[in-house]
This record gives sequence, structure tokens and C-alpha cells, in this order.
Amino acid sequence: MASPKEIRTQIKSIRSTQKITKAMEMVAASKMRKVQARMAASRPYSERMRKVIGHLAKANPEYRHPFMVERPVKRVGYIVISTDRGMCGGLNVNLFKAAVMAVRESREQGAEIDFCILGSKAVSFFKRFGGKVLAQTTHLGDTPHVDALIGTIKVMLDAYKDGQIDRLYLVNNVFVNTMSQKPTVSQLLPTQPIEDKELQEYWDYLYEPEARELLDSVLTRYVESQVYQGAVENAACEQAARMVAMKSASDNAGDIISDLQLAYNKARQAGITKELSEIVGGAAAV
Repeated sequence: MASPKEIRTQIKSIRSTQKITKAMEMVAASKMRKVQARMAASRPYSERMRKVIGHLAKANPEYRHPFMVERPVKRVGYIVISTDRGMCGGLNVNLFKAAVMAVRESREQGAEIDFCILGSKAVSFFKRFGGKVLAQTTHLGDTPHVDALIGTIKVMLDAYKDGQIDRLYLVNNVFVNTMSQKPTVSQLLPTQPIEDKELQEYWDYLYEPEARELLDSVLTRYVESQVYQGAVENAACEQAARMVAMKSASDNAGDIISDLQLAYNKARQAGITKELSEIVGGAAAV
């Protein structure tokens, strides 16, 4: 059994760690509220863009933009959004599992893979995983800005326009609630028609000045909005996951301290009993 002094040292060390995890939990909770508000504010625009593009893909316009045309899939691009920091539970691990499964399916169909990576954790993972990385961006911060994403996104859009990739996917975490974050893989290009159950009514569009110019701008903004929303969602997921992980760490530290305190009391009592026994034994010998 460890000595009382060693146990006291362990308790002191774990209490110091517990203070850190509690502080990180409170910081994450504070940041989460701000990021959630930003996420909720951008969701309506992102969802409306998705529906508009879904309508366009279902319609039969005279001009079909390259972003709306299906073609044989020889090479697939994945935009993967992860966190820059750790200590957020299994958030990144679950995201990478979803990405690896999607990549494996694409490779089984004979497609080559290109990556666009957002976040330091994804950069580290995919360097080991393998695959061609066309672009990467790190340190987006707790409040990602679309200006920091445009350059990276443009690399993938140009690759799609030039025929270097034939399909583009977005892999990110979606914020469900504080306790639940869901990794998702969604197709960005070519655009997907909206499902009939979501289609409340059918309509066509009048283009001004012309369809080619307008669709090029709108479809580019659509991809940018979806990636930006993915980055904001991922930021909210990061803070929620970190808050939960740090709370769990603090609770576990408390349990360990309780066990060590019990062991300390037992060791101290054993020491006292031993000293008393020695005193009684010495007195009897006299």
C-alpha cells in the first residue's frame, strides 16, 4: 500500500487537473452559446440555398451548368472539416470514421480520391491515411469567416470545372443538441434534385441577364454557403463536445479523489494502529 504522503501527493495532483478541466468546461459552455447563436443565424440562408438549388436541379432549363451535370465518376473530391484542437471526446474520431467509409466506397467503385482539408486534426489524420490533398486551411477559430474559406473552396471548384474531379462531397459534424453531434457526408456537386416530399410546389425561373452568368455565380455561392455552414456547425459541435468531455473528466477526477481519500484514511489509520501496537508492546516488555 502507498504511504499517506504519496497518496496526498496524488490527490493534490488530481485536484489541480480537476481545476483545469472545470475551467475548460466553463469556457466551452460560454463559447458554445455564442457559436450556437451564429450557427442558428446562418442556417435559414443555407437551407434556402439548398432548396433553390434543389429546384434548379429538378427543373429542365435550356442551359445546364457543369455543376448540375452528372458524368462518369473517375475521381472524387472530399471537403473534410475537423477541429483544430483536441480534448473534445470522440468528435473527430467519429468524423474520420464516416469519411473513411465514404472514401472506401468510392475506391471500391474504382474512383481516385482528392481531399480538401479544413482543421489541424484532419490535416494530421489524412497525411497518415493517404490520398492527394489539393488544399488545406487551419486555425479557423471559434467563429469561422467565409473569407477564410473561399480560397480553399475555389481550388475544389476549379478542379471540378476542369474535370479533375467528377463528384464533390462535404464531410462535417452536424449539431443535433448539446449531447449529440452527428457526422454527415453530403454531396455538393453535381447538385442533387430536391426530394418530392420537400417539394411543396413546382416553379421555373426567369434568368436576368442570362442563365450562364447567373448560375455560375449562384452555384458558387451555394457551395460556399454549404461549406461555411458546415464549418459553423462543426465549431458548435466542438464546443459542445468539449464541454461534455471536460465535465466527464471533472466527474471522473472527483471519483478518483474520493477513492484516494478513502485509501489515505485507511493508510493513516493503519499507521496509527501500528504506532499504538509498538507503544503497547514496548510497555509490556518493560
